Amino acid sequence: MLNDYSFTSAPQPKRDPVRGTETPVLVESCIPVIPSTDLEKSLRFWVNGLGLTMDRAMRHDGKLVGCMVHNEHLHFWLNQRAGAPTPPEDYEGVRLYWAPTNIDALRKRLQSLGYVVTELTDRDYGQTEFFVTDDDGYSHCFGVATEKVARV
Repeated sequence: MLNDYSFTSAPQPKRDPVRGTETPVLVESCIPVIPSTDLEKSLRFWVNGLGLTMDRAMRHDGKLVGCMVHNEHLHFWLNQRAGAPTPPEDYEGVRLYWAPTNIDALRKRLQSLGYVVTELTDRDYGQTEFFVTDDDGYSHCFGVATEKVARV
């Protein structure tokens, strides 16, 4: 990818196995927009916790109101939440399911930053997971295939 987040070449058409025709790929990626009450505080989770890089900061009267957080595989836009600073009680927001490269190390890292993380749990559907709630109140689930978890 180029620095402006555009792609170097157009996606190639995909062959539809049922119809036997080519279908143009019209979307190459999607960048979720994550609303935040306090972006500076939110960066603790996204940058310090997950290890993403922050750039493309947008400021209004000196206050951070938007920025990109990313690595070579993921991109998110963090944006100042519109409306009331606190969401309504029944507001669910976004849910993200993460596939970490090292679930134990990430869990310990988030814990060391003061986040309350659940225990690692082996699920009957073959995933080992834990949950954490970020500073904006969003629940994040981190999971890997159970056979990939090192057992001590």
